[in-house]
Amino acid sequence: MTLDAIFQGADVNTDVIYQAVLMYQAGEREGTASTLDRGHVSGGGKKPWKQKGTGQARHGSRRSPIWRHGGVTFGPMPRDYSYAIPAQLKRRAVVEGVKDKVAQGKLIVIKALELPTPKTKQVVQILDVFKLEKPLFLVDQKTQNLLLASRNITGVSVKTADEVNALDVVSHRECVMTKA
Repeated sequence: MTLDAIFQGADVNTDVIYQAVLMYQAGEREGTASTLDRGHVSGGGKKPWKQKGTGQARHGSRRSPIWRHGGVTFGPMPRDYSYAIPAQLKRRAVVEGVKDKVAQGKLIVIKALELPTPKTKQVVQILDVFKLEKPLFLVDQKTQNLLLASRNITGVSVKTADEVNALDVVSHRECVMTKA
């Protein structure tokens, strides 16, 4: 069968794939590193000594960052690392990822992928027949039998065209796509 012209031709644009994968990985970061600043450590409500006349330096709180048990100056706070790239760039990254699979000979197009019963053994047989190690199944509609049969196998993912992203395509070794 012939593929669309969009999946053939020029070299694979790895820069677009890189940008999309980096965006998805940044969104997965937790960003939970946190320290207590002077307003969040316990104690220090009273001025330690009067402003003048003691010979000591002036201080307003025992929880100042220069004191023992004081707060941290400019320490890390919880933050969100996620950012967005244009939707056209996201779509282009998926196309470039599939184009890369075509160039490597790792794209398999099948007529349909339907299982009569939800048995993992049937998916294992499919993996053995096509010699697949870590496949991404791209189907037009997810069936309950396929989801139940494949969920217990490490490295196997089932996605529809609406759900797939560049990270999915790149992180799997093979791509098995239904004709629809």
